[in-house]
Amino acid sequence: MTKRRTETRHAQADALHASDATETVRAILDAQAGALTSIAPAAALVAEAGQAMADAIAAGHRVIYAGAGSSGLMALADCLEIPGTFGVARHQVVMLFAGGAGALLDMPGAVEDDASLADTDVNRVQPGPGDLVIAVSASGSTPYTLAVALSAKARGARVVSLASVQGSPLLDMADIALFIDTGPEILAGSTRLGAATAQKATLNTISTLAGVRLGHVHEGRMVNVVADNAKLVDRAAGMVADLSGKDLDTARAALAETAGAVKPAILIACGATVAQANELLADAGGHVGPALARLRQDA
Repeated sequence: MTKRRTETRHAQADALHASDATETVRAILDAQAGALTSIAPAAALVAEAGQAMADAIAAGHRVIYAGAGSSGLMALADCLEIPGTFGVARHQVVMLFAGGAGALLDMPGAVEDDASLADTDVNRVQPGPGDLVIAVSASGSTPYTLAVALSAKARGARVVSLASVQGSPLLDMADIALFIDTGPEILAGSTRLGAATAQKATLNTISTLAGVRLGHVHEGRMVNVVADNAKLVDRAAGMVADLSGKDLDTARAALAETAGAVKPAILIACGATVAQANELLADAGGHVGPALARLRQDA
C-alpha cells in the first residue's frame, strides 16, 4: 500500500524533540500556517461548493455533513454553528458522525471502518435529490464517510468531498471534489493537525459564502443571526443601529416589532412598517441592501 503524503516525514519533524519548547511551538504553528495556504489553489471549487450549499438551503433542501474522527469533528463544528450564525432552520443542516453522539466522548477508532453504520445513518436521514452532502476525510478513503457519500449520491443527492490525498476514492466519486494538499503532517499521520486546520477553514469558508449568497450577511454583519443570548441580543441592536444610522433605542424598538429579526428591523428603524419591511425583503430575495435601497428610493 502506497504511503499517504499525510503520513510521510515532515521537513521540520526534528524540531519536535531536538529543540527547546518555544522552537517546537513555532515549528507546529508554521506547519499549521502552511496547511492553510493549501486551500487557495482550490478557491474556485470552494466557491462552487458554497453556492451549492446556498442553492440547497434556498430550495428548502438539506445540507448533510458526514465524517469520522478528527475530520468529523471539523464537519460537526461547522454544522452546529450554521443555524445560530445564519438563522438557517436546524432541520436543514444535518450531521452524520461515525459512531453517533456516543463517539463524541471517546471516539473509538473502529467506527470509522464500519460501513454498516453508514447504511443505518443514511437510511435514517433519507438523503435525496436537492440535498447536498459534504463528506470530509483527510485520507479520502475512510470507509464510513465514503459509504455515506456513495449511498447518498445513489439516492440522488449531490456530493461535495474534502480530502488531502489526491486520487482518493472520496474525491473520485464526488460532484465537487476539493483536494486540499496539506502535505506531510509535522506529527506523521496526525491529521488532527494540518489537515484538520485546513478542513475547518475550508468548511467555514463554504458556509460563510453560502450565508452571503442567501442574503444572511450584509456589510460583514450576521443579519440573520438567531439572537438567543444576551450577547447576541446586544449585537443585534448594534447591527440595526449601525446599518440604519439610528440610535440604539430606535434599534431596540424596531427589534421588538420583529421579535428580534434583524433584517426587517433595519428597515423599520429607517421608517418602514412591519408589513412594508417584509414585502421589501421578499421582493429582494431576503437581501438587505436592495431592500434598503428601494425603501430609500420610495421615501
